[in-house]
Amino acid sequence: MPRDGCVRTGCPESDGKSMKIAQIIPTLDRSGAEKQLLLLCRELKSRGHDVQVAVLTRSGPLEPEFHASGIPVTTIGKPLKVDPFALMRLKRWLKTNRFEVVQSWLFAGNAYARAAARLAFGNRKLGRPVVLASEMAVDLWKSSWHFRIDRGLQTWCDTVVGNSQAVVDFYRDTVGITPDLLSMIHSGIDPDEARPVDDAARSEARRSLGILAEEGPVLVFAGRLAEQKRVIDLLKAADILQHLYPKIRVLIAGDGPLRRELEAFARDVDLGDKAKFLGLREDMPTLYEAADAVVLPSSYEGLPNLLLEAQLRAIPVVASAAPGTVELVEHEVTGLRFPVGDSTEFARQLERLISDPELGRKLGAAGRTMILEKFTVRHMADRFEALYRELERRR
Repeated sequence: MPRDGCVRTGCPESDGKSMKIAQIIPTLDRSGAEKQLLLLCRELKSRGHDVQVAVLTRSGPLEPEFHASGIPVTTIGKPLKVDPFALMRLKRWLKTNRFEVVQSWLFAGNAYARAAARLAFGNRKLGRPVVLASEMAVDLWKSSWHFRIDRGLQTWCDTVVGNSQAVVDFYRDTVGITPDLLSMIHSGIDPDEARPVDDAARSEARRSLGILAEEGPVLVFAGRLAEQKRVIDLLKAADILQHLYPKIRVLIAGDGPLRRELEAFARDVDLGDKAKFLGLREDMPTLYEAADAVVLPSSYEGLPNLLLEAQLRAIPVVASAAPGTVELVEHEVTGLRFPVGDSTEFARQLERLISDPELGRKLGAAGRTMILEKFTVRHMADRFEALYRELERRR
């Protein structure tokens, strides 16, 4: 079984001592894990910890936000998939800086960080940092080769942290990580980032996006246009709904390998300008404010930022009953759910929401309450602080 008490979920205990913490991640692209890293680093720094970031492969558009928060970023440089020189550079960075905690994120970050820490410090207990590997999704994309690496390196860290129970279950049951090495800490969001969207803000957001007052309903999706996200199901549901709501608008933010295929499908079913492929966006708050509903039809997730950000704003959500997602969307309580891949039921749940504004207000309010009670960055940082200290004591 995963560890109980502080180590399993990270409980909010702290002895007030500041720690020197390394965070290692492949890139600083504007994606879910990278955003969670930024939020956690900011919160830990505000509590007096010395936090530094190493990017393994290359930097990305989030780097200026780390610098603006006073968090140093070092680029290790890993041009090759298997790169012993990058491993040695990371080892030197860890050894030179003498961190007390080394936390890594995502497959490459986790693999290289664990190997570098073992090379730098060996298996000794004294003088070795606490080492954590963070997993952020039910990673069905991984092959048996990835699983073997995950299993082989598991004892080179003190714990593997999943950001949802679904992730912990996957790494225990499918990957084969020893249950006692697993911990669970939910992702979080800055509660001060946004307030509930009112009618005036919604009207202004739609105007800025060129959506006329008489147009709608407006559905918003954001994410990578790849198989995992099942955006095709959103387009199929929109095709059903356009016969009931001829002025429906579907805003799709993001890019990826399926974009052209999805655009072609939208044309084939005569969605035309009703489905807008917006590409990568820097104005997600505006898209949220324009939405009647935020949607997520994925086949799997970890704990999706898209829903955290929508629910914080009290926007109703309609999502597939995918692993990870169900921890944020309790059907008819904090959102509406449909079976993965069932576009007809997806359309039916959307129609329920569109035709009943009071239902939308109720679901949105309940979603926001849940976020503020359980899923803020303060909760997340409390639990990571407690986990760092508990692991340090156990050595």
